[in-house]
Amino acid sequence: MDWVLSAFPVVLLLMGFPIFIILLSASAVVLLFFMNIPLTAVHQVMFGSVDKFALMAVPFFLFAGELMGVGGMSKRIIDFVMSLIGWMRGCLPLTTVGANTIFGAVCGSSTAAVAAIGKLMYPTLREKYDDRMSSSVICCAGAIDIIIPPSISMILYGASAEQSVALLFVAGILPGVVMSIAMGGYVWLYARVKKIADERPFDPREVWRATKAGIWALGTPGIILGGIYGGIFSPTEAAGVACVYAILVTLFIYRDINLKGIWGVAVNSMYLTAQVFIIVAGAGVFSWLLTVGGVPQRTVEILGHLATSQWEALLIINIFLLIVGCFIDPGSAILVLTPLLVPICKAFGIDLIHFGIIMTVNLAIGMFTPPFGLNIFVAQALFKTNLRDMYPGLVGFIIASCLALAIITYVPWLSLYLTHFV
Repeated sequence: MDWVLSAFPVVLLLMGFPIFIILLSASAVVLLFFMNIPLTAVHQVMFGSVDKFALMAVPFFLFAGELMGVGGMSKRIIDFVMSLIGWMRGCLPLTTVGANTIFGAVCGSSTAAVAAIGKLMYPTLREKYDDRMSSSVICCAGAIDIIIPPSISMILYGASAEQSVALLFVAGILPGVVMSIAMGGYVWLYARVKKIADERPFDPREVWRATKAGIWALGTPGIILGGIYGGIFSPTEAAGVACVYAILVTLFIYRDINLKGIWGVAVNSMYLTAQVFIIVAGAGVFSWLLTVGGVPQRTVEILGHLATSQWEALLIINIFLLIVGCFIDPGSAILVLTPLLVPICKAFGIDLIHFGIIMTVNLAIGMFTPPFGLNIFVAQALFKTNLRDMYPGLVGFIIASCLALAIITYVPWLSLYLTHFV
């Protein structure tokens, strides 16, 4: 049975099957040929996998993020960041990183960030930088959105590991900043080495204009996170509030979208939600079979022979997750691997909130790691960049991000300090 649950999904993945078909096919083969369990149990487990209150936040945050990208909020965030750091060498890629950090506090979807910020920044970046750097920084900076709360990946991890989503959100703030600093440091160094002069004089009046124009967009993170940690509403309810706020701002204040446009965004978000939830349902069945088959327990035993201390276990898990992230999107990986890795964390005394951040950061890096990082293909589709040209441009970002990952992994204070105030 173990070889079916391990080798069979890999074969289907290499053949190009969708992830939900891979999970359900492997589960069906095991149930039919290796276990005496009626197939009606599949429906019950699938329904139970999606019947979780925390998961209700996913469609709302997807809708809010799409709406803010289409409705002009992303443009105003970019203008605000540019007004603050336009005087620095490398200000254009730095603005891309900074805008993604702020946009991540209202969105939570990496691909949505690549599209929303990338479409606006790419033409400007191409004025000073080559196609390799322009597409690479957009591709990589979009992954910050997975780490900065609210994060859909953290919601999925919280539901799978039975951990507080609110604690995961606050735990992701400082690690998200560390990742932003790592990427920002790399692009600043790149601009210095290449002697690219893209800076401009600092103008306080421009800062005032950009702040005044973008105040409604910049207020979104305060409403979402302030409401959660102020005890006004739960993370799930915060997602609904974000949708209402986004509709009001984009429709009546910025007026960059009409009712027809909102309907189009809602339809697109519906398709995205369906894609997420069918994976959630399939992963629920697959994880259930792993547990019933005793795979987590055997994995703990194997890792116990390979690692004798917590830091060794974390190193092995990080390497494993970085490899997985190259092939599977974060949502699918979290849903499938969390039941497998949580017992290992418990065995080695790793805090599960801290581990949730480690797992999220690993899989965020996988979003822009060749060969199959999802952001790579989104950027390639948007900007028509040759993948052979883009891959070398990703190397510096991957190295900087792995350094940030090492700091986040072995300095748990970064993840856990702010949770003491919640």
